[in-house]
Amino acid sequence: MTIDENLLVLLLALLLDRIAGDPQWLWSRMPHPVVIFGAAISYADQQLNPSSLTGSQRRMNGVAAIVALLLLSIAAGLVFDRFFALFGLAGLVLEAGLVAIFLAQKSLADHVAAVAAALRGEGLAGGRNAVSRIVGRDPETLDEPAVCRAAIESLAENFSDGVVAPAICYAVFGLPGLLAYKMLNTADSMIGHRSEKYIDFGWAAARLDDIANWPAARLSILLIAAGAWIRRGMSPCREAIRVAVRDGGLHRSPNSGRPEAAMAGALNVQLAGPRIYGGVVVTEPMINNAGRDVATAGDIEDGVSVFYASCMVLTGLIFGLFLCFL
Repeated sequence: MTIDENLLVLLLALLLDRIAGDPQWLWSRMPHPVVIFGAAISYADQQLNPSSLTGSQRRMNGVAAIVALLLLSIAAGLVFDRFFALFGLAGLVLEAGLVAIFLAQKSLADHVAAVAAALRGEGLAGGRNAVSRIVGRDPETLDEPAVCRAAIESLAENFSDGVVAPAICYAVFGLPGLLAYKMLNTADSMIGHRSEKYIDFGWAAARLDDIANWPAARLSILLIAAGAWIRRGMSPCREAIRVAVRDGGLHRSPNSGRPEAAMAGALNVQLAGPRIYGGVVVTEPMINNAGRDVATAGDIEDGVSVFYASCMVLTGLIFGLFLCFL
């Protein structure tokens, strides 16, 4: 498709995802595409990452695995692209429906807002249970402010790699680029850890995911700042940019710290800091150390409000680009 058709499809997909999100009635009847990606990654892991191999062998196998998985996803994207092209305008609508599946506006906001609702309605136990669905850290180690920080961090990070990055990949590379990105991002979440099992096998997936998410993480700073300006005023907008520039590099990830720092500045709260994953303490400095040290359920709700405004700005940006390419 041409760039203006890509932008039109992306615009429709963003609007559809914002309204409908992930329809559970559909995914209760058929596997989500990301589940299929996960099954393919698990198969590659089982076949190519036995404990009997040396570290260098695992790394070579990991490179081969992610290359093969990316080529398969690109091929699938090309097939879908050609198939939808057979149906003209109806094909554009069908493609928008497929693209919307790989965006995470409403579903992400719903899951994060559920943490605030659980804290208000069920207390700390409810908040821990709700946040355990969206983060990997040990929920029983979290007090209420830590639950709130975890939810806000997940919201900011996933805005970048669950909304902005797939939007960029589709706008520039169409369905092949979108499916390749989602395969890569899924692989990073499954095998891109620094654990003994995956530090070598998942090395290539983790490094490629860092590269793929680099533009989106930086663009997310501006989008969050714009969302903060819409919902909270000029001062939070300026703080979002200032804290992102100053503290975005404090995170162990080269990308996740950027949107997290922007959100920390927008909400005037501290984020990150020491955390526990699988019984292992991850020590990092606080992002926005001058901000409030006690995050609340209200901060989660404010974060969701900024998030939705940022998504609106992204949609408006896509619409503006579409008009430019007409």
